[in-house]
Amino acid sequence: MPLTLTVLGTASPHPGPDRPCSGYLVSGGGAEVWVDAGPGTFAALQRHTDPARLTAIWISHLHADHSADLLSAAYAFAFGGMTPPAPIPLYAPQDCARRLAGFFGRADVDFLKGVFDFRALYDGCDVRHWNLRLTARAVVHDTEAYGLRAESQGSVLAYSGDTGPCPALAELAARADLFLCEADVDAHREGGRPHPVHLTPEDAGRVAHDARVRELLVTHVGPTLTRESAAARAGAVFGRPARMAVEGDLHAL
Repeated sequence: MPLTLTVLGTASPHPGPDRPCSGYLVSGGGAEVWVDAGPGTFAALQRHTDPARLTAIWISHLHADHSADLLSAAYAFAFGGMTPPAPIPLYAPQDCARRLAGFFGRADVDFLKGVFDFRALYDGCDVRHWNLRLTARAVVHDTEAYGLRAESQGSVLAYSGDTGPCPALAELAARADLFLCEADVDAHREGGRPHPVHLTPEDAGRVAHDARVRELLVTHVGPTLTRESAAARAGAVFGRPARMAVEGDLHAL
């Protein structure tokens, strides 16, 4: 089973019509992993797979535009007839279970353990599901956050998550076949305020160039940019055309 990326959502910082927030389906080596659960992505996920049969869920950080649809999944698994055959491994920053339980007004997270197997991410976390290897690297954001490197049968997908420029990105993306990278901000200073926790299109292109990735896919483009302009600007620094992530697209590595 080749490594593939299906784009579920790319919007930042809120969903739009037909454009959910950040979310992706990574498939390969016999595994299917829902990567980031932004609002609207659980519905999109159902177009491509049965969520109850997911191998794992992987959440880069706990901002709502990357994690809020875990609530939709919890309702579906617990009350909506999509009960998984076993609790689904859920890799996320350590506070994930408590925050999710809070949506239900519960302090005790044990009631969620029938559907989710919570596993805390950390820098260097390295796990394998079937023939799909998932490695996390801590990145620079205004909360605990991780990028992802997914490998299967010689193919490599790297995902920046939300991050500012940091050395971990080059290691995460090194010689990746596909680098899925945020380009959220137009510049590092907008209205006099610094943005050290997101990337510009030029940052994305620079990391892709230095890491010698084969293909750059720009995502999580913020409201001060268009996807087209972000891809063009990233490609100018990358040294060859960059593509923009679009909902529903399937990328085979």
